[in-house]
Amino acid sequence: MTGSPGRPSPGQVTIADVARHAGVAASTVSYVLSGKRAISELTRARVLASIRLLGYHPNAGARALASRRANVIALVLPLRSGMQVPVVMQFATAVVTTARRYDHDVLLVTSDEGPAGLRRIAASALVDGVLLMDVELDDARVPLLRELALPSVLIGFPAEATGLTCVDLDFHRAGAACVAHLAGLGHRRVALLGAPAAVYERGTGFAHRTRSGVVEAAELQGVQVVTLPCEEGAADVRRTLTALLAEHPDVSALIVQNEAAVGPVLATLPTLGRQVPRDVSVVAICPDPFAEQSGPMLTSVPVPAEEIGRQAVALLMSKLRDEQVPEATLLQPRLTVRDSTAATPAVHAAGGH
Repeated sequence: MTGSPGRPSPGQVTIADVARHAGVAASTVSYVLSGKRAISELTRARVLASIRLLGYHPNAGARALASRRANVIALVLPLRSGMQVPVVMQFATAVVTTARRYDHDVLLVTSDEGPAGLRRIAASALVDGVLLMDVELDDARVPLLRELALPSVLIGFPAEATGLTCVDLDFHRAGAACVAHLAGLGHRRVALLGAPAAVYERGTGFAHRTRSGVVEAAELQGVQVVTLPCEEGAADVRRTLTALLAEHPDVSALIVQNEAAVGPVLATLPTLGRQVPRDVSVVAICPDPFAEQSGPMLTSVPVPAEEIGRQAVALLMSKLRDEQVPEATLLQPRLTVRDSTAATPAVHAAGGH
């Protein structure tokens, strides 16, 4: 098979051909491929378009030898109890698709090996850098990250993040935003149905930060708040809600931070004599698809998994180019009002049913 006149066939295309076609120096093409130097987005797009059009396939082995790069990053995602797998997969998908734009593949590490797993990855020379998920406040992997030469980015924040590169939603403000919205509607007794107990017990950062944000904002707003871990199954949700409403019948609003519990919560409340939002308002901290597909559609603070994944990869690529990056990247929460929240009913304000 031969190429069109004046254009080499894909198997014969060289960096020089790509450079000529894109109108840039061969070194620029090399930098676009290796990521070793920052290239303007316009030039990068032109080079990538020429690569696609000419069908250029760089020799991965030769490139790795020349750059001493594996062009692979590791995503350390230990699968633990209480994790919301659909949400976790949104993060993973965003990391994989973004890494491909930087011409990197992703090695997914799901075993819960702690520091030993990181040492193994670093010693293997299989990856150029590492992204860590499910970050705990007192994470045993953090001291090792400060020692390793392997560039890293954490999706989440430990209690002490100095010297690390971290990105996440500002869950403290997310919890506070939920309380402020409900307080503005007149609710004075609110409950947080949080992550499963196992998530709190191992000190996972996002759950604790949300809870502290809820408690702090409630105190400022003059709102009484009850905080409870919430398991995922329908039977567990029913037991939790039944006990909650028996002990605190004046609760007029719920904040739910457990995607798997959202459906059971909405299904159970009417069976306990509480219609949403007439008798009880519900606001969730969850990805938009969960909120939009619920009935009623949920007022929510979205967890921007795709944006966080994209930013984490971009930060890691900057570190691989020896560029300065911020230590902390906190995405600001955005509350979207839908059908599940309303002003507190006067009958509940008076303590009735």
